[in-house]
Amino acid sequence: MLIEYINKAMSKATYDKLEDGSFSGKIPQCPGVVAFGETLYQCRQELISSLEGWLIVKIRHGDRLPVVGRINLNKRMPVSKETVVHG
Repeated sequence: MLIEYINKAMSKATYDKLEDGSFSGKIPQCPGVVAFGETLYQCRQELISSLEGWLIVKIRHGDRLPVVGRINLNKRMPVSKETVVHG
């Protein structure tokens, strides 16, 4: 489901060509997820990396994530009594 979320979020990305010929990209639904690259491909790869890092931080801190394309990662998984919590 996480890969689906990343793919759907990336499908919402917007890119701009900058004055120097490089590119910037962002995902409006994910505030702070931005990237830059000399080519559109490099920018896209950097944007994926930025999104992955953003997700790790948000999940680690228990922050709510935006629902992207009907994918809601905020739903809690049921925890069985046998589950051992590590940490």
